[in-house]
Amino acid sequence: MPQPMSDAVGAHCELSHPAFRMFCPVVFRRAETDGMPAMVVSLGDRLAVLPLATLQREFAIPPDSADGRMLGLIAESLGYVAGLRPGDPLPPEVWSGEASWSPEPRHLAIAGTRLRRNLLAAFGIERAMEADARLAGDAALRGAVQGAFERAADALGLSSRAEVLDLLEQLAGECAYIEALREALLPALGALCRRLAMLGADWRGDADRQETLGQVRRLAGIAHDHLVARFATIDAATAEVLGSLRSLDARRTMLRRERDRLHRTRRSFLPMLAEWEGASPVLDEAAWGRLARTYRFLAPRFMQVQEWERATAPRARGAGPVYGTVMQW
Repeated sequence: MPQPMSDAVGAHCELSHPAFRMFCPVVFRRAETDGMPAMVVSLGDRLAVLPLATLQREFAIPPDSADGRMLGLIAESLGYVAGLRPGDPLPPEVWSGEASWSPEPRHLAIAGTRLRRNLLAAFGIERAMEADARLAGDAALRGAVQGAFERAADALGLSSRAEVLDLLEQLAGECAYIEALREALLPALGALCRRLAMLGADWRGDADRQETLGQVRRLAGIAHDHLVARFATIDAATAEVLGSLRSLDARRTMLRRERDRLHRTRRSFLPMLAEWEGASPVLDEAAWGRLARTYRFLAPRFMQVQEWERATAPRARGAGPVYGTVMQW
């Protein structure tokens, strides 16, 4: 979780070095070529894209100076916003640990239900998955649930069930972001995998394009499995509810770190997923273009390092590209 900033660094995009006032207008965004944080300035009818790392080196801005720390915050901010102009507020993720967006009420409900069920199961209430539905009409179950919360309060050194519920609510508030991101990422990526599996199922063409299609299908599957595993790891970290409530600050830090990682992942995936949503199932030239762009997005993220090196390394003279012209970078 971000540490509180010193008085020298504020919550807005502000740089004091005179070099940054030489250019106007200025916008900070990621370069389209390599995704590196950069300052973009207008030079007549052209745009100059100047990497922040290069600017910091050329202007001799120490990393621990106010401008050096601000450049670091600007670079980090570009994981959450498309661009920043001087004077813009920085996203709260980089300076307060809060989120710049909110989950829906249903995500909070899902997270709260999951935590309550895990807590009840830890105290031996059988069929905890059905406890919420049966609670209103079953006095014995209602008493068992109250007893479980009293035992939880004793285990946590708290004085009442209400304090346990308050801690559960705080933890659920952090987990709700994870539920929102799960809902935003996994169904969409699963739908892409199914769409790719059906695309050109009966197509028989040249080997290079056949290889392209197979590689994109495989990489999309790897991406989906990778995200499923990430969510499973987060779920496992909060499955033992008493331990999570006992070390709530540490769990909050972990959940916010994972929230921000997944939020950046979602933002990076959005253009690719949007391009496939509603796309024609016909394997035409437009589809081959989408496949090429999808490969360029997925390969550096999910291909094994050795395999990626082979895919991008020059081949012997006359041998041609590894995967054909569709996959050239």
